[in-house]
Amino acid sequence: MRRYPGGMPHSDAAEPADVPAEKRFRTEPVSFVRRSGRMSDAQERAWTELAPSYAIEVERDAAATSILPGTAIDPVAVYGREAPLVVEIGSGQGHAIVHAAGEAPDTDFLAVEVFRAGLARTMLDADRAGIRNLRLVEANAPEVLEHLLPEASVDELWVFFPDPWHKAKHNKRRLVAPAFPPLAARALRDGGVLRLATDWEDYALQMRDVMADAADFAPAFDGEWAPRFTGRTMTAFERKGLAKGRDIRDLTYRRAAR
Repeated sequence: MRRYPGGMPHSDAAEPADVPAEKRFRTEPVSFVRRSGRMSDAQERAWTELAPSYAIEVERDAAATSILPGTAIDPVAVYGREAPLVVEIGSGQGHAIVHAAGEAPDTDFLAVEVFRAGLARTMLDADRAGIRNLRLVEANAPEVLEHLLPEASVDELWVFFPDPWHKAKHNKRRLVAPAFPPLAARALRDGGVLRLATDWEDYALQMRDVMADAADFAPAFDGEWAPRFTGRTMTAFERKGLAKGRDIRDLTYRRAAR
């Protein structure tokens, strides 16, 4: 299996023991599969030592990566200031968001990822770089957009190289599907920006079709595709896609006024 941000093998088997069996499973497919795995000793130490500073503790619903409805955060309280907020869904190892946070200290950043090893690596790199305007949450992205983030609290929302689920029978697991734009629109402020990128052509076409039907968004680009987002650092993953001859396609949309 290819490694995509938000799509690395792991497990979602850790359910609260006191949750009734009929409530332990989501009714909609999620865009990730968590299988058993363990962090390295360095990652374990990073989680223990750095999570109190970087990771946002959340109240869970039934699943291990869920968010309990009605438990939204207060970004001002979380970051200790009022500042623009950028959220990256599927931050993976954190290369893009750590670089961005270091380049924009006057902006706050939130990394959303379901894989603890990736979050641990993100915290290690952020701490080594002295970055303090970054927080992380281990959670299912749609629930973050629906429950954790206050309405109209996000200035930019990034989804870079989500798992393409390229087999037709698995396409229903793709994140950018008809249910996604309303959640993104809820979290984004009026005029806020949604940035998408993928190296799978059919997923790019699906993204464009889905967003074309999204009443709350308008394209923020001319032509067939948006220019590459200059704020996205070139990661090893993106270079690998290019080396294999895949085109990187960007899409950018602006949230319409409510």
